[in-house]
Amino acid sequence: MDKKNALRAGALAAGTTLMMLLMSSPALALTRDDGDDPGPGLSVIQTLGLYVLTPLVLFAVIAGLVMVLDKSKIRVVKPKTKA
Repeated sequence: MDKKNALRAGALAAGTTLMMLLMSSPALALTRDDGDDPGPGLSVIQTLGLYVLTPLVLFAVIAGLVMVLDKSKIRVVKPKTKA
């Protein structure tokens, strides 16, 4: 019974994926809409700077500010040893 359900689920997933691929039309992406005015493209360096370096720098700045402005006291409790 378990094998039958797995086969049914796989067929449903494959059918759904196939229908989505057939219904989507990538050719429509080439058609310009009224008022569509795309700007110039980005170079590889600009793309890496915008989508990789900028988030990393922002993360580092925020993490640094949190660490520097942390007001909590770090308390290390050492267990008392009897000698």
